[in-house]
Amino acid sequence: MFPQLFHAVPDALLVVDETGRISIANRQAERLFGYAEDGLTGLGVEQLIPEDARERHRSHRCGYMRMPRIRPMGGAGMALIGQRRDGAQFPVEIALSPLQTDEGPRYLASIRDISETQRAREALVRARHDALVARIGQEAVELADGDELIARLPQLLTAALGADAVAIAFFREKPLVEVQACFGAPALSRGLFEVPEHWQQLSSSRPRVIDDLQTAMLPLPLLGGDKGSGAVVPLIDRDHPMGVIVVRSAGQRALDHDAMHLLRSIANLVAGMIQRRRTEEQLAHAQRLDAIGQLTGGIAHDFNNLLTVMSGSLQLLADRSSGDPESADLIASASRSACRGAELTRKLLAFARRQRLSPSAVSPPRLLEDLEHMLRRTLGDSIRLIVECPPTIPAVHADAAQLDSALLNLVLNARDAMPQGGEIRLSARQAELEVETDSRVTVRHPCIMFSVTDTGHGMTTETMARAVEPFFTTKPAGRGSGLGLSMVYGFAEQSGGKLRIDSRLGHGTRVVLLLPAAPVAIATSNESPRLTQEGHGELVLVVEDEPAVRDIALAFLRSLGYRASAVGSATDALEHLSGNAEVRLLFTDVMLGGGMNGVELAKAAKASHPGLGILLTSGYEDVLALDPIEAPTLAPLRKPYSREDLAAALHRSLSDACRQKRIDVDQ
Repeated sequence: MFPQLFHAVPDALLVVDETGRISIANRQAERLFGYAEDGLTGLGVEQLIPEDARERHRSHRCGYMRMPRIRPMGGAGMALIGQRRDGAQFPVEIALSPLQTDEGPRYLASIRDISETQRAREALVRARHDALVARIGQEAVELADGDELIARLPQLLTAALGADAVAIAFFREKPLVEVQACFGAPALSRGLFEVPEHWQQLSSSRPRVIDDLQTAMLPLPLLGGDKGSGAVVPLIDRDHPMGVIVVRSAGQRALDHDAMHLLRSIANLVAGMIQRRRTEEQLAHAQRLDAIGQLTGGIAHDFNNLLTVMSGSLQLLADRSSGDPESADLIASASRSACRGAELTRKLLAFARRQRLSPSAVSPPRLLEDLEHMLRRTLGDSIRLIVECPPTIPAVHADAAQLDSALLNLVLNARDAMPQGGEIRLSARQAELEVETDSRVTVRHPCIMFSVTDTGHGMTTETMARAVEPFFTTKPAGRGSGLGLSMVYGFAEQSGGKLRIDSRLGHGTRVVLLLPAAPVAIATSNESPRLTQEGHGELVLVVEDEPAVRDIALAFLRSLGYRASAVGSATDALEHLSGNAEVRLLFTDVMLGGGMNGVELAKAAKASHPGLGILLTSGYEDVLALDPIEAPTLAPLRKPYSREDLAAALHRSLSDACRQKRIDVDQ
């Protein structure tokens, strides 16, 4: 057997008999496995295998001896482990050859320690993986369309891992998942798929390796395979998975540590890219709404000036046409249209969050009871209305009129989403509202949650994204202004609350309005009928930069028994005041074009004329965003105003000025 050649070969050589015992071992084998000279002779070959693999190796050895042949083992994709006498383990490659000797059949095993070779292979694999992660990361930053990158990922991962199929899926409403990209699974296409319960159990926050799909009884339904091995790696959205990367390979134990490291890195990149895109979309949406809010606020201000002239002129005409019923009817019809125009501007201002709110403690049971009576007469027989509200629910801190209007809008929207009839559920319950402070700390506040749920046709994702934009509507022409949800959104934000919409096409819509709970319940009282307060010749200075609005204000004042003069700017007003001590009250618009605004003018006028009454008016209604004047008169009169509203505001402002003057004299 050429003993010198046997010991001179650089590889470890073992000759094994039919019983699996070592007949001869060369010196390289003794050094490799840590045995003394002739220490391997007579040992069972399984002694050189880790204990947990010995039974499996014995079975493979017996099978080989029944059909011996030249066979290399331990190449790519197959891990063979040897064990030294001291218990240390190391990777090996083995070549088997049958031998015929005088003593009978023998089997030659040539064994090579591939520790360094394996480390080099692993280093190359990791380098390729790192390069792939870097490339994908760069594309994720540079590409405007993240969906294009996600669509290519399965093919890239299949090639990098030597896998058979890869899919990227996102969780939707259970038990549905949406496959967004796949490769290697011809029967699978993009779209929604219903998956069984055991698959949902795999969608945890931790990666899952499945060494043997058949043994584990956990097939990967997204890839249509029940044999081989696989992995499920979650796409984490903060504290919960938003989707998964699913991998399947035909071989068992095909995904090692390096493969899982690559999958986790790619999963983190994809999750980060989606979160970034979602944040960018939310920011763009918020910026778009803010820009639209500024635009609508400006439009509402100008429109209110026009309505002030229109409604004021109609009120003055009504006094002159008392003897002509036909003219009176025409004027009344025009006045009603002007009122509807004023309501439209209030909705615009509600979206722009520039309306003036008068929050108070409102009882949800009483509010919903009153609303229910009206809605049952309005909705019709095809709509089933269910109202749910615990009698002990705390009061909500909100503007009662605006809250009533907001809920009415939501219910009517729900009705319009069910042209063939259906069910609307209007409910109120206690909840908690999460608010992020300036220091980015999330604080929970008690709130009241109003919800309106319908069984209508629902909304698409695209419709939901634009649902609160003013003038956006899916209703037919003439059926809606597109301001209902935008008004509710603005009211919620201005009230310190939130508006949330949950909808899916074909499954109805649920709109949730979260508003702060009132700290203390305040009893509401019915207002008594208001009487028009007449003047007694007091001199009022009107400051208004719109000539038509200025003329209406003068006409109203004189018809109420006041004397009046008018100027068009703050500079002219201060000059007029310095030369006329008879002026009892300054009636000024807040927005005066260039120079001082109305608030600054009021402060300057009060400084030089302490006993002067102040009355502000505005079509913007964002006076509170300006510096408040140091006087108890900061309830601005909203445009367009009626003559009765103006009379009451003038009386209140003059009374406040007289009261303050007496206090100053007493001091």
